[in-house]
Amino acid sequence: MPLWPICLPLQDPSSFGLLFDIDGVLVRGRTPIPAAKQCFRNLVDRHGKYKVPVVFVTNAGNCMRQTKAEHLSQLLEVSPDQVMLSHSPLRIFTQFHKKCVLVSGQGPVEEVAHNLGFEDVVTIDMVREAYPVLDVVDHNRRPKDFPIRWETNLQLIIDVLLTNGNLGNTWSSTQYPHIPVLACNMDLLWMAEAKNPRFGHGMFLVCLENLYKKVTGYDLKYEALIGKPSVVTYNYAELLIRQQAEKLGWNTPVKTLYAIGDNPMADIYGANLYNRYLQASKHTKAKVQAKSCGGGADPTAQSVDDHREDLPEACSSILVCTGVYSRDQQELPSDPAQTVTEQHIFHGHRDFRFDPTLTQPSFVVQDVKEAVELVFQQEGWPLE
Repeated sequence: MPLWPICLPLQDPSSFGLLFDIDGVLVRGRTPIPAAKQCFRNLVDRHGKYKVPVVFVTNAGNCMRQTKAEHLSQLLEVSPDQVMLSHSPLRIFTQFHKKCVLVSGQGPVEEVAHNLGFEDVVTIDMVREAYPVLDVVDHNRRPKDFPIRWETNLQLIIDVLLTNGNLGNTWSSTQYPHIPVLACNMDLLWMAEAKNPRFGHGMFLVCLENLYKKVTGYDLKYEALIGKPSVVTYNYAELLIRQQAEKLGWNTPVKTLYAIGDNPMADIYGANLYNRYLQASKHTKAKVQAKSCGGGADPTAQSVDDHREDLPEACSSILVCTGVYSRDQQELPSDPAQTVTEQHIFHGHRDFRFDPTLTQPSFVVQDVKEAVELVFQQEGWPLE
């Protein structure tokens, strides 16, 4: 009897993708975390090419994707299309791209805005120069290359909101609802080289919201809140993962995303919130399909067309202990059910309803090397 070669099916390569936070996971400021270099040995082949789709998701937004990719390339070769900054999802807000927009932030904000698709861009410095009497902050106190003073930005943004963009006019609290506001990066705290966390852009939003409320009596409203833990951010990250999977030649959908981060209130909360969204999407599709098969219709269900058929099945959250979270300083509840009744300080944004169960990670590991090893074990992939 002839012996025919036996062809065993290879491990399905399209089963998972990785979302890496950067600060506190891969680096502290500009210093790489030692475990980061070690973890990438499992992610690339002997030619230095990625084995699995990888996207680096950060709430930082003070540079271009190219700059962040070059910074990360001291660890491993990273391309700009693998990098997602807090403002990256603004590319899909095309309804605002032809409008005149005021941009506030750090870094090359005008260049960033144009790169995202905005055509008519005004910066805080442009407003300050055009209306010098509006800004009474002493700029001589600001050292060169020091982060921008919040006073100027807070003052001029309030001016724009209360004059509907006509800065020659007087304030009017009747300008409500105000012109659209899109905010990127809600992080209250983040981890750099300092031993303790530093104030993030979320602190600026807290100041802006409270100033607006104090002056007008109204709540500041956002057209969109972008950056972790927003579902918008994870939807966009998943789009980048699919693009990376296509470059690897994978032909079937990514089934599971693993989001690795150091901040329970941003990385973990966001990944779990996105997982909840994925489960709700599956449930809605199942309900619509069941009703359709039965000849009936569910008026409360969204159309199946509102949910892609190739969405991931789940998003698992992995918490590392090299950044904002430390086992020595914080204790996660052993029983997620207990978190509902316990008192917690919520560092998340005002507009996000606090659900303590969403701060509970799927897994807790020491560092990013252990995180990658855990994922490979979960997926049955060999370790180097």
